[in-house]
Amino acid sequence: MRYITANIGDNLLIGHDAGRTVVQSMCNCDTNDLDAAVQQCLGLYEAGSQLVRLTTQGLREVESLGKIKTRLRAMGVPVPLVADVHFSSEVAIAAAAVADKVRINPGNFAKDHEVACSQFRRFLEECRRHGTAVRIGINHGSLGSRITELYGNTPKGMQEAMSEWVQMCIDEDFYNVVLSLKASNVPVMTQAYILLQQWMEERGIIFPLHLGVTEAGNGDMGRIKSAAGLATLLSRGIGDTVRVSLTEPPVNEIFPARLIAEFFDTARRPSDYQTGVKDGVPSFELRCGSHEEFIVKASCILGPMLVNKEADDFEIRCIYGDKEADKSEIEQFKSDIMQATRRRITQCEYIACPSCGRTLYDIESTFNEVKRRTSHLRGLTIAVMGCIVNGPGEMADADYGYIGEGRGKVSIYRGREAVVRSVPQEKAIDVLLEIIEKDGRSTDALPRRG
Repeated sequence: MRYITANIGDNLLIGHDAGRTVVQSMCNCDTNDLDAAVQQCLGLYEAGSQLVRLTTQGLREVESLGKIKTRLRAMGVPVPLVADVHFSSEVAIAAAAVADKVRINPGNFAKDHEVACSQFRRFLEECRRHGTAVRIGINHGSLGSRITELYGNTPKGMQEAMSEWVQMCIDEDFYNVVLSLKASNVPVMTQAYILLQQWMEERGIIFPLHLGVTEAGNGDMGRIKSAAGLATLLSRGIGDTVRVSLTEPPVNEIFPARLIAEFFDTARRPSDYQTGVKDGVPSFELRCGSHEEFIVKASCILGPMLVNKEADDFEIRCIYGDKEADKSEIEQFKSDIMQATRRRITQCEYIACPSCGRTLYDIESTFNEVKRRTSHLRGLTIAVMGCIVNGPGEMADADYGYIGEGRGKVSIYRGREAVVRSVPQEKAIDVLLEIIEKDGRSTDALPRRG
């Protein structure tokens, strides 16, 4: 078996030879706001982020990324920077001369597949010339009709879409590559990575994998979803770098990501915390310093068991110093992780992007208000997305969506269809609730399909 290790910047390895799981995050400010971007990069680096990504949607942002990198190096901050490019191959090619790594989905380079392939080869040559690493990132809901007509919007479709581009890298003798297959649905995300791992093993070559549950949301559920999904893969030896995507200030992502990475880097096992089994129900005990530590570590233990359907129920207790977590805290965690792993749906499900420089409204407060006003809608899935770049595609599982389209304006979606556009932001949540009411779905409901 050949194991690939990606080299990012001057001092960062991701993959088999790295010896540990790399933690990373992404700025959510405008990349052209140099002061804000430098401060976010600095804050993330000081918190423990080993890699920082910035949205780079145009040539102006490429130039700004170069300036940010120069400032950081002058401050003695060596953290590698990743350019996040979504559609333009020309921007990706320009970014290869500036960034330490470029994240792309080559399928977005052109509608015509042969044109996209040609542009991808050009891009790889530019990365080779500058020693720039590449992340090929393909997300659930953004597969394109050529793939979905063959495989559907499925984990298999995600794996097949990725395999084409990986084979092209091999054919071009370009190996400085990291791969990611993200989804907001934990079982879909884990199955896609498992299929990709199997595909690589069959060919005798293992590329490093970037793991993440995309649009995981915020608060406890965002952390539980991420930990359960990442743990399911890391417990199998799948994955080399992680991001916990939260609709919160980016620095908040680092503590839970480090907890997850350290849990598996130190070879912890569920049996280390298991205290017994009664009537087929396993019980566990943790000692933690905070509620956040508890929900993350508990999700690392229980997530794989629930996703893999090795357990249907569990008992758990947590000790904080000399105080035991109360019953309500434990019961809420149980409800949340059952929902996150899709074993028992008792709440409204949310998809929310962590936001980036493309987001032109306060997504954090908006998401919290959407949750406050829709939390009674058991069985529905509601998405709150920052922009139209990712929003419509990556809210693939959502029944309804709130998507920023420009300054002060919002589109409201039913499934994948925009039913109202250019709604003033101050009226958008009311319009969303009116549509749900008209659809007769303003009480407990089963998830919408199709």
